[in-house]
Parts: sequence; structure tokens; C-alpha cells
Amino acid sequence: MLGKKMVRDIFKHKSQFISIFLMAFLGVLVFTGISSECIGLEVNINDYYEETNLADGWIYSPYLNDLFLEQVNLLGPTTQMDRQLVVDSVADFENDPEITLHFVENNTISKFYLLEGKPLDINDSDGVWLDKSFADAKGLKIGDRISFESKGYVIDKEIKGLGYSPEYVYHTSDHSVIQDYNKIGFAYMSHKAFPEDTVPYNVLNVKFEGSPDTYYKLLDYRLNGYYSAFVKQSDHPSVYQFSEEIAKHKMMADIFPVVFLIVSMLILMTTMTRIISHQRMQIGILKANGFKNSTITLHYISYGFWLVLTGSILGLILGPKIIPPIFYPSMIKTYKLPLWSPTGNMNFIYLIVLMTIFSLAVSYRAISSISQEKPSDAIKPKAPKISTSGFIERLKIWKKLSFNFRWNYRDAKRNRLRSVMTIIGVMGCSALLIGAFGLYDGLNDVKEWEYNQINHYDSKLMIDANATISQIDKVASDVNGDKIMEEKIELETDDTKKMGNILVSNSTDLITPTDKYENKIEIGNDEVSISQKMADQLNIDIGNTVKWHIMGSNKWVNTKIDKIHADPISQGLIMSPNKLEELNLNYTPTSVITSQHVNKTYEGFKSTTTLDDIEKRWDEITETAWVLIYILSLFACILAVIVLYNLGLLSFTEIEREIATLKVLGFKSNALRRLLLTQNLIFTTIGFILGVPLGIYVLDLMWASSGNSFYTIPKLTITNLILSASITFSISILVNLMFSNKIKKLDMVESLKANE
Repeated sequence: MLGKKMVRDIFKHKSQFISIFLMAFLGVLVFTGISSECIGLEVNINDYYEETNLADGWIYSPYLNDLFLEQVNLLGPTTQMDRQLVVDSVADFENDPEITLHFVENNTISKFYLLEGKPLDINDSDGVWLDKSFADAKGLKIGDRISFESKGYVIDKEIKGLGYSPEYVYHTSDHSVIQDYNKIGFAYMSHKAFPEDTVPYNVLNVKFEGSPDTYYKLLDYRLNGYYSAFVKQSDHPSVYQFSEEIAKHKMMADIFPVVFLIVSMLILMTTMTRIISHQRMQIGILKANGFKNSTITLHYISYGFWLVLTGSILGLILGPKIIPPIFYPSMIKTYKLPLWSPTGNMNFIYLIVLMTIFSLAVSYRAISSISQEKPSDAIKPKAPKISTSGFIERLKIWKKLSFNFRWNYRDAKRNRLRSVMTIIGVMGCSALLIGAFGLYDGLNDVKEWEYNQINHYDSKLMIDANATISQIDKVASDVNGDKIMEEKIELETDDTKKMGNILVSNSTDLITPTDKYENKIEIGNDEVSISQKMADQLNIDIGNTVKWHIMGSNKWVNTKIDKIHADPISQGLIMSPNKLEELNLNYTPTSVITSQHVNKTYEGFKSTTTLDDIEKRWDEITETAWVLIYILSLFACILAVIVLYNLGLLSFTEIEREIATLKVLGFKSNALRRLLLTQNLIFTTIGFILGVPLGIYVLDLMWASSGNSFYTIPKLTITNLILSASITFSISILVNLMFSNKIKKLDMVESLKANE
């Protein structure tokens, strides 16, 4: 009997209960969907690293002879070593793509992952195992031959296999964070494929026990001066970038469910409180007929329990099926993994259990007071709350306020929970919208800042390592360009080490350094400037000294910081050629930039790219962020519609008798509609104002998860506020208009006699 009653009650109040179901469903859907993607990424990448035996660290040195290996082996915790010769080359194609060649000694650490063809044969001197992404971009297949030019050698090999490498999950050139697989790639070959008998190995992959920091200290103590750099696994560009991507998605998984689950519990509380209040007489009759308090309590707490449980289970089933496929297409363009599959864990079950416990607790709170009353008391209508005049109502200005404001103020006082619930719902909506539009503004600002305010060149010509000075000067003169030097560097202060970039250039109008407010700054010939984000990471300021070296060189230098610039994409140092040579380092230009549009390659130059091409690739790698913007906006609107409609309906039902009384007193339907709209707009205004700082916090979280390479200051623009406010208030007004017909069709006699 009570089961039938529950079904009737749920059907009678279907809008509120559908809202509870949807909130629970959407909260779990988003959490399990994004979390299953994050967990899947972690599982997939860890399995990939384990299968390919990814190195724990990389030692860079030009002295990787047997004596060096013996010294490394004496460090103690080293368990495995594998030498490689890693060199840059240019493949024989029209656009001169950059290919990183790996001549491997054993292929036991950071192994080539085969997708097509034969496994890498360490004794095959004629085979090459090529990056599948590059092969696909160039239309290459197994059995084709490909030529590389490197260090004066022409290396012509047959493609024996296509695949990936754990060191190239994320792969960009040294001069850009943008991937273009038509211009970059990698290849693995046996050490026997090297043109000379003796291979000048320059990279030592190591596996070791213990922490990487301890290993680095031991290495530095024993072999200081005999190696140029040590990179631990977590600092490897590919490993770091992918872990930052996972962290970004985890942040998203934490934001959405909290908002939806809090709102679902508040809706459940307001709905159950209202149902129980209206069914006092029924509860009293049930008590009088012998139903135990525990039976009645169990009956009412089961309302929310079944709805939340059903919505949660449905969200658990559909989340991993719906959400990951939304993100995968854009991620597959940026990252290269052999497997993309979502995975769950016990946290999903814990969340559902926690939600059902909360639903039971919320429903129990609503029924607890009346369940302990005697049947004779419960069967009587509950005594109305004693209304007292508050501070505002005792002010002289109170009587001068409009009837709309005074009526809505007192209604909000009588129904505090519903009022708070509406404000929280609007806060969540506005915060998500501000976060979404803030991310949109930030992405556009980064693009405008980097590719218009800082970089003004049209074309960039990459210089080959074997190019002569005369070749470089001739091309720079022909295209009216400026020579610049860009290299990877490692910076260190105290116990902090960071990877970054160095830009060395003479005074040029084609690159304009800026401060964090995007204002142009001048860096003198004798000055060194560090990027704002790098300075923050190293905890240094103007006047401090930083120790650094160019990757591939074991010569460390100490440099005093004279200025701080800001760059949204490239973090590191800027100085002039004179300053570099003053530090006893060679100025070696790596590219020529020009305002002319160059679409050909010159002798001594590897490739040519344009700023337009770089901008297009930027748009491609930010597709994941755009997906986030769409999801934030969509769920913000869904949240606002569900909350405002549910609470509008609840409010209308609770004040139905008052509305009927006002109609009897002569109030027209339009006046009553304005009455409800006034309350809605007041709550929406309060919720939006409180949602602005919450939205800024959400925006800060999103940008904080963007990684160490990107820098921007989250901004709350007027456009953002106007758009967020327009959407929030439009939804509020549209939802309010849904109740217009209810006012017109209101049965005044039935409403006025309802309390009888």
C-alpha cells in the first residue's frame, strides 16, 4: 500500500522528482565519464610505459664510452643502461621535414613500439623503423625507402616497421609547441646502420632504484663535468605534457559533480519537506491505524533513495560510454598512444553509496520531527510560524517600498531554504558560464598575444646544422630577415631545476618582448630577461642569479637577471648575442625570421614555416579546450533550467493560496506574473553576484592545470560578465514565463479551501 502511495506522490510531484533524478544522473554521468577517461589515460599510458620499458632518466654526454658506463654502474642504484646516438636529420622530401634519428645499441629501454611490419632487428643495418604519424602524413608504407641527411651523411634505408615511441607521446619541434606530423617525426635504427664503424653515442637511457633526485645527486657527485644534462622521467617533455593533460581532465571531473550533487540534495530536501508538510494529516492517520514510526520513516526516505540510486546507476552506465568519445578525437591529434580506452575504479561505487547515504540523511531530516509526534498532534494542521518584524521592516523606508518588494521579502523569510536553494543554483550556473567564457577569452588572448603582439614575422626559415655562415648571411639578406638563436636550456636554483628555452637575437622589430600586462619592454644588449612563469617556478626576481646551460653542453653559467618578460607559450631566457658571447658561449643562429612570405627552402636551411601555419596548428591543439568550453556552457544552462524551473514550481505551489487571495482582491494576472518575476530576478541577481568570484576561482583552477609551458593571467572581461548575465537572466525570465498559464488557470475556490 505504501509503495503505491509513493508512486502516486512521485507522479503528482513529478517535476521536482525528475529534477532530483536528473541532477543525480548528470552529476554521476559527468564524474564517471571524465574520471573513466582520466583513469583510462593513466592505465593506458602506464601500461605503454611498462611494455616499452620507458627510461627512469636520460643522461646526455659526448663521453659515453665504456669507462663512463663503468662509472655510472658504480653509482649503485642503476639497474639497466642502454646507449643511443640521437641526432637531428632532414628527410628527403620537398618540405625538408625534421626527423630525429635514434641509433640504438640494444633497444631494451624506451623501446620502439611496433604497429606494422617486423620487430626492430638490432643486427639489421639496412632497415629503419619509422614514426607512424609521419609515415601516414607522407603516405609511406612498409617496403618504401627513405633518405635522411644528417651531419654530412646521407642515410638511405628501407622502411621495415611503423610504430610509436614512449618518448614521443607528445612530439613537437624545438622551435614550436605545435605538432605538425607533415614536418616532424622520428626514426629508430640499429647502431649497425650508422655510416661509421664507431658510433658516437650521446644519450644514455637508465633504469634505477630509488628517487631520481638522489640519483641525480650521486651522478653529479661522481661525474660532474663529464655529462651535459640529466633528465628524470617526470621532467621529460612528452611525459610531463601528458601528465599535465590528465591533471586538467581530473580538475574538470572534480568541478561538475560537486555542483550537481549539492543541488540535487538541496532539491530533495525542499521537495521532501514540502511533501511531508502537506501530508501531516495522512501521516497522522497512518499512525492512528497502527503504522510504526520506523515504517513511516522508511517509507518517506525511500522516495529520494530510489530516485538518486536509479539516476546514479544510469549515470554510471552511460558516463564512460558518452563522455570519453567526446574528448578522444581532439586528443588523438595531439598525443600518440597505441590504445585509448576508458577505465573505472571503486571511486565510482563509493560516489553512488555516498549519494544514496546523503539522500537518506536529507529525507530523514525532513521526516524526523513529525515521525516522533503523537497521532493526535500529527493529524492536526501544523501551527503557522510566528511572523516577526525584522530590522528592515522596522525602518521608516519600509512603507515606501513597493508592494512587490515587501511581499517577496516576507515570502523569502518564510521559505529560507527555497530561497537559498535558488541562489545556490544560480551561483553554480553563473560560475560555470564565467569559467567557460573566461577560458574562451584566455585562449583568444594567448593566440593574439603570442602571434600578433610578440611575433610579427611572416615566415621562419630553420637553419641546418651544417649550414655555413655565408649561406646564412646570404639568405638573411635575400629575404631581408633577422637571425635568431633558439635552444632548449636547463635552469637551476637551489634544489629546483626546470627545462626552458633561450632566445638570442639582435634588436629586431619582428619579435617584441612584453611584460605580463602585454606592454612592450626593451631588453638591452647587456641585459638578461627571464619569463614571468619561469621566474615564479624558480622563485627568483630581478637581481637574483640563475644557473643554466644549453642542452647538449655541459658548460653551466651563472647569470644575473636584469628584467622579467612574459610570454604565453615559451618560458626561459632572452638575451643578445653580445651577452651570450660575454658568457663565453657561442652564438649559433638556428633560424631566420622575415616579414616576407617565403614558400621555398634554401640551401643550408632545413624547412620553412609561416606564422599562419603555426596559428592553424594552435587552433587544432586547443580543440580539447573548446570541447571543455562547450560542456561547461551546456551543463551551466541545464543546471539553471532544472533548478529555476523546479524551484519556481515549488514556490508557485507553496504560495498558491496567497496568489488566489490576491486574485480575489483584484490583482490581475499580469500583476501576479510580475510579482513572481520580481522574486525570481532578485534571487537571480544575488546568485549571479555571488557566482562571479566562484567563477573566477573555477577559471583559476582551469588555467592552473594548463602546465608549465603556458602562462596567462585569468581575466574577467566585461563581455564575459554581460554574456554570462544575459544567459542566466534570460533562462530565469523564460522559466518564469512557463508559469503564466498556471496563474490564469488557477482555481481560486479550490486553492482557498486547500487548508481545510
